[in-house]
Amino acid sequence: MVDRSGKQVIWCTPDDGSDVPLASRIFAFAVVLLLLSGLFWFAFSKLMYGWNWQAVWQYRQKLVQGWLVTVLISAAALALSLLISVFFAVARRSRLLLLRYFALIYIECVRGTPLLVQILVFFYVVADAFGISNRYAVGIVTLALFSGAYLSEIIRAGIESIGESQLESARAIGLTRFQTYRFVVIPQVIRRILPPLAGQFASLIKDSSLLSIIAISEFTLNAQEINSYTFSTMESYLPLAAGYLLLTLPISLFSRRLEQKYLYAT
Repeated sequence: MVDRSGKQVIWCTPDDGSDVPLASRIFAFAVVLLLLSGLFWFAFSKLMYGWNWQAVWQYRQKLVQGWLVTVLISAAALALSLLISVFFAVARRSRLLLLRYFALIYIECVRGTPLLVQILVFFYVVADAFGISNRYAVGIVTLALFSGAYLSEIIRAGIESIGESQLESARAIGLTRFQTYRFVVIPQVIRRILPPLAGQFASLIKDSSLLSIIAISEFTLNAQEINSYTFSTMESYLPLAAGYLLLTLPISLFSRRLEQKYLYAT
């Protein structure tokens, strides 16, 4: 393609397989799924293990309740972490040194320490000092603060990836700072940060399993308790894996749909 100045321009589109016929994609997906299923079937068939699904089935309600608690905790932490991440992403770019260094210290301390330690410190030290005994509220806030540190860096990197020439062009045509971010920066940033955002959201859901350390009756803790009741390890933890997959897979699919929605040349 040739632009107005006579220079050749090559448009590149992501190779996502969208130009492949639907039947071919379904066939390829089915083949891969069958191969992986065959691999795990072979591995489990070689396992000398006495399955006892009946014992675990008696506690199915406990698994469902734990899964629902995980859904609620994860949803609340996701919403709160988005608010926290936007604030600290803006703070990292602020001209106020106090605000910028506050954001820097928060991000580095959170990303540099294990989530397990943060949960213990926030619940048994910080929350106790302020007289907060609601372990669910503390767990949600801790997860949100942990994930917010990672999300803020993702958002900041997305903003800084926008070329200075685009910002200058926006100013040249008279756009205000708000309009520049609304019509130029944000649409491109959303497209660029969607994959890492989806990955971080999925990680947050799985990280909620660590809240069992403060006796929150979420999915993982309930599976551990069922295992201790029945001594059926595989039967207790395989539903756990399926339950987390049921939560994280829709996030990945929704992220891909949004990527296609915001797919345009820049």
